[in-house]
Amino acid sequence: MASQTSFFQSRAKTGEAESAYAWVRLFACLGIGTVGSIGLWSYVVALPAVQAEFGVLRADASMPYTFTMFGFGIGAVLLGRISDRFSIVTAVVGGAILIGIGYAMSGLAPSLYVFALASAILGMGSSASFAPLMADISHWFTRRRGVAVTVVACGNYLSGTLWPSVIQYSITANGWRPTYFAIGAMCLAIMLPLSLVLRRRIAVHTESADDLAARGARASLGISQNALMALICLAGVACCVAMSMPQVHIVAYCGDLGYGAARGAEMLSLMLGFGVVSRAASGFLADKIGGVETMILSSSLQGVALFLYLFFDSLGSLYVISALFGLFQGGIVPMYAILVRQYFPAKEAGTRVGLAISATIVGMAFGGWISGWIFDHTGSYHAAFLNGLIWNLLNVSIAAWLLFRTRTRVPRVAPA
Repeated sequence: MASQTSFFQSRAKTGEAESAYAWVRLFACLGIGTVGSIGLWSYVVALPAVQAEFGVLRADASMPYTFTMFGFGIGAVLLGRISDRFSIVTAVVGGAILIGIGYAMSGLAPSLYVFALASAILGMGSSASFAPLMADISHWFTRRRGVAVTVVACGNYLSGTLWPSVIQYSITANGWRPTYFAIGAMCLAIMLPLSLVLRRRIAVHTESADDLAARGARASLGISQNALMALICLAGVACCVAMSMPQVHIVAYCGDLGYGAARGAEMLSLMLGFGVVSRAASGFLADKIGGVETMILSSSLQGVALFLYLFFDSLGSLYVISALFGLFQGGIVPMYAILVRQYFPAKEAGTRVGLAISATIVGMAFGGWISGWIFDHTGSYHAAFLNGLIWNLLNVSIAAWLLFRTRTRVPRVAPA
């Protein structure tokens, strides 16, 4: 196993930041993310069909999604660590293989519990298409780091924009089991060749400069690395408990209102399509005003959209609010990668971005489950939207505190 001290030497062979190759690498990462992230959205569409086949309650039917998120969270840290120790290619290839195994197991699952276990494997594989790629691309851009990270993060939402309606059509025409087999084969066929584009490594001097800047930025907060990491992770949990309510349950919500699962799948695609716009724009904004400031703005607007769901449930209004929700919240999650690169050493980027993203997945998993539980106990999603608003307020509060500390404290050497 490569040692931590050999990190820079292992990266000294080839590329430069902001080069033409860096842009080629960026779009290869976007392609991998668009395909690999399908594992996060396929079950959102398949949930009603799986629930009907296995004959379970909504909270129980939400369990595979929770397992998917659980696997995604573990994979974000594990594959991020593998990326730091070995290479991003190793992480992506391993993730693609796990995706193929997860979809094959899901298609053969005889019970909901086996399906949930397969979903965890699938989620672990899908994690290779998000946090490790964001961490990797952050090494290749300095002046445009915000743009680069958010473009890669857009793969997740492009996946959610492109695939739900296709999956819904396939499930209606062929059933969810054949659909799952087909998705697994497609992911392997596309992700493995694209991973070969990522074989180059970044030059040492770029990351040495980054480390000096990160040390100074963290010193301005006056807290330890561990305390700061814990705070970032708590913010990640909070924002995504709020985010999960519409994203996980919009298809089921539309079915309950009598509009049908197909309308819900269209709203999910609309939501995530506008999320792509939001993520891309947030990168430009982060490069101009900073990651914390961008997070505060995005999270505050996400709360506004959640508030609107409480009062409007007509078909037309749900389309509009879903578009607004996507437009408002898309920039939040990529900011955790920006914050990690702002405050922590480059050699730890894969692991720490993985930890931050893992925290957001914990929030998505818990939020997806608790919303189903609240629905089962209240008969509606009204209280679930209120629950999301409370968690959203916690996220805004943490980001505001970080901004306040940065702007009011005199920099000093922070404890290790």
